[in-house]
Amino acid sequence: MITETGRVVAVEQDCVWVETIRKSTCNSCSAQKACGHGLMNKVDSGRLNHVRALMGDASPDQFAVNDVVRISIPEQVLLQGALLVYILPLMTMLLGGLMASSVVDGDAMAALGALLGLGVGFGLVKWHAVSTQDNENMQPRVLPEPRQSVQCVTPIDPAAASSAP
Repeated sequence: MITETGRVVAVEQDCVWVETIRKSTCNSCSAQKACGHGLMNKVDSGRLNHVRALMGDASPDQFAVNDVVRISIPEQVLLQGALLVYILPLMTMLLGGLMASSVVDGDAMAALGALLGLGVGFGLVKWHAVSTQDNENMQPRVLPEPRQSVQCVTPIDPAAASSAP
């Protein structure tokens, strides 16, 4: 489970909109100089992101604008999304180029087929995003804050602690 802390910017009937800053993972990553997000972070100076998160069992009355909440998303959803967004357009681009070059000779037709395949890949990614936007298993959720209990601790006498064996 991947978690992030953010600030509530809007409350709706079934979800909250949370504002996060993309800095938490960039500072600990070993690929900072080669990563697109790391570079964009430096350009945008920690651009703010708005994320729609489901409330789970909580009611909208429990949230207010400017509340600090923690949201989570399953790692599997993030990995599948990354594979879909990056790999599917590349595969359709290669297939489009191969199909076009097998029908008509010439590099120009292969390039045109690759561009068409890339467009088809982007279209499939968009279709998948629209068709799964209401799937609750793929949505970020607000984590319930753990209740912290206060325990009474008997103060230790410094003189007695220093004479203990």
